[in-house]
Amino acid sequence: MAKRGPYEKGEAKRAEILRAALEIFAAEGYRGTSLRKVAAKCNLSLPGLMHYFDSKEDMLTRVLEARDEAARIKQIERGGSFDAGEIMRDGTRTPGLVELFVSMAAAAGDPSHPAHAHFSERYPVMRERLGEYLRHRMEAGAISDSIPAERLAVLLIALADGIQLQWLTDRSIDMTQPFNDLMRLLENGSEG
Repeated sequence: MAKRGPYEKGEAKRAEILRAALEIFAAEGYRGTSLRKVAAKCNLSLPGLMHYFDSKEDMLTRVLEARDEAARIKQIERGGSFDAGEIMRDGTRTPGLVELFVSMAAAAGDPSHPAHAHFSERYPVMRERLGEYLRHRMEAGAISDSIPAERLAVLLIALADGIQLQWLTDRSIDMTQPFNDLMRLLENGSEG
């Protein structure tokens, strides 16, 4: 059996840390969670934890990347179909990750922030994937094509981000309803 080198061990530990942080932030919230708690769950000291990341913000960015990857895998498991309602319901089950997302998205406006690259890469990919889904729905006559798929994708992503921000201050808001309402408007406007 081949021995694993320090790099592979380091990557495995980093993955363990990200899984623990994802779990803890989802359950306890972004602001309420101490990095010491994440370190303890991984049998590390705080300096030991931070050895695996460039900074706290770098670690938090990697947590968001892990969250996005988990969501992508879920979507594949659902047959690759886009389900805005399910995505938003996942958010209501993990409010700490919604809070982390909103906070890091705001901070990512600074090009020197570690999350800047993540969000700069994330949005074009999301627009492309969502645009493709919408194009198929338009071609099938399921929704109106009065707004080009690429522009509609931008609107839906803005809706998702905005409703998450509102939900953080008012948990009575149903995050899935705005998507349902918008899609109903598009269906009513379709000619097919």
